[in-house]
Amino acid sequence: MNRRIKENMKHHFIAVEGNIGAGKTTLSQLLSQHYNSKLMLEEFAENPFLTKFYENPKQYAFPLELFFLAERFKQQQDLIKTADMFQSVTISDYLFTKCLLFAKVNLPEEEYRLYQKMYDVFSQQLTQPDVLIYLHAPVNKLQSNIKKRNRKFEQSIPDEYLFKLQETYTSYIKQHNIKTIFVDASNADFLYNEAHFKLITDALEKDLEEGQHFINLP
Repeated sequence: MNRRIKENMKHHFIAVEGNIGAGKTTLSQLLSQHYNSKLMLEEFAENPFLTKFYENPKQYAFPLELFFLAERFKQQQDLIKTADMFQSVTISDYLFTKCLLFAKVNLPEEEYRLYQKMYDVFSQQLTQPDVLIYLHAPVNKLQSNIKKRNRKFEQSIPDEYLFKLQETYTSYIKQHNIKTIFVDASNADFLYNEAHFKLITDALEKDLEEGQHFINLP
């Protein structure tokens, strides 16, 4: 990180979120390179229930979400323990609250209430991000991205499921009034369009108030 960026940077723990296929990991990696920051990527491929869940959601939703809860908690605890004074910024491609949001969509009411109790115990022990970048893209864009990255277990995700997740994310953001850079990612190309990426870094280097700050990409 060069000195000018370090002096201008207003946030030190940044989470990037969005629906499946929104481009979270790509943007997180680019931000990490730009700020020479610590990068925390979700290790979704380690979950042994993921493929089984897409084949039989009712049977495997609870173990799927429990595994994600435990893994994300361990990863975030490790982040706290290994804080690096020379890398004063941390970028994560997920928000820990994602556990609760996906569980709300995937679990029946009784299982969700039990899961929420466990989530509450874990979440109280973690550091919350200074700012959330939320990538909002229409479902047809998400499906296009999902097909391009060609993960076999994702290819049959129904539009209805993506709509439910979208609604759950946006409802959470509005209700909790957390500091959010809300990006219309309908035509986002952070990898090859420097102007798109610069709008994100410019926003991160401002003193943002609580609430939502909307960005429309050119």
